[in-house]
Amino acid sequence: MLSRLALSAALAATLAAAGTGEVKCPIIFDGRVPAALEPSAFDSDGNGNPYGAEYVKGRGLTWSQILRFPAGAGASRFENAAAHKPLEVTIGDGSVFQDQRGFRRAGLQFAGDANTGSPGARGLVTLHFSVRQDAARPLNLSHEYLDVWHETSDYAADQVMFQVGTLIGQERLPSDTFKVVSRDGRQLWSTPVDAGAWQNFAIQMDYRKKGFLTNGGKHSTVQVYYSKDDAPLEVVLQATSNNMAGEGQYQLGMLKKPTGTSDVVNSGYQESGIDEGQIYGSVFLEDSSNGCVSL
Repeated sequence: MLSRLALSAALAATLAAAGTGEVKCPIIFDGRVPAALEPSAFDSDGNGNPYGAEYVKGRGLTWSQILRFPAGAGASRFENAAAHKPLEVTIGDGSVFQDQRGFRRAGLQFAGDANTGSPGARGLVTLHFSVRQDAARPLNLSHEYLDVWHETSDYAADQVMFQVGTLIGQERLPSDTFKVVSRDGRQLWSTPVDAGAWQNFAIQMDYRKKGFLTNGGKHSTVQVYYSKDDAPLEVVLQATSNNMAGEGQYQLGMLKKPTGTSDVVNSGYQESGIDEGQIYGSVFLEDSSNGCVSL
C-alpha cells in the first residue's frame, strides 16, 4: 500500500501533468501548442502551427531558433501534457525587428488574425494566457516589457496591454508586478510576479461599442480574471471603461524597451549578452458573446 507521502507525490505529479480547467466557450484563435509539434513547424504557416511564421522577430532569425519548449514547467490551467506543451519566447541581442533598434522583440501572432476584419476584434471576447518564469533566463526588471497586447490596425496605439518591469514615466509603480494597462497608459490592475507558479490571466474585451464616451453613455470595456497554478479564475477587475476602437491584431511574447531615452523605438540602452525568456501556456481567445467565460 502506498504511504500518504507517496500518494501526495503521485497526486502532485498528476496535477502537474494536466490542468483541470475546461474550455467551455467557442474558441476563435487557439494558441495552445500541440504536444507533438516540432520546433521547425513554427518556421512556416500551416502544418499545425497555431501562429504566423513571419512576424514579429529579428531579421535573419527563425522561430525554431527563438522558441523553447521547457519540459519541467508542468501543465498550465487549460492544458494537458498529453495534448499540449508550454512554449517559451526568448530574446537576445539579435532580437531587432526591422529597424527598431531601441527594442529587443519577439512576438507571436495568432494564425488567421487579420489586421482588419478579424473576428478577434469584434463582439465580446476573452483572451486567456498563463505565464511562468524561467530561472535560467530571468528578465531585467529595470526595463519595461510589453508581453501581451492588442495593437490597432494603424499601429498607432494598443487598446490593452499586459506588462511587467519598470514602466517608462511611471517608475513609482513596482517593477516586479504584472500590470494590465489601458490604452491611455493607466494601470488598471496588477499582481506580484510569482517566480514559482503558473499565473493565469484572462482579459475580456468588449468591442461592441467602438467609441469611448465620458458622458455616461455606453462604452467599450476591459475586465480581468486571475488565478495561480490550477485554481479557477476569478474576477479581479470588474468591467472598466477603455477605448477599444481601431481593430488590429493580438501579439504575445516580449517587447523589451530601452532605458535612457525618449525615443524608445530607435535608441536607448540595452545591455549586451541578453538571454531572457517568458514561458506561456493556455493561450486562446474565446467568444464570450453569450456571457460565456472559461474559468
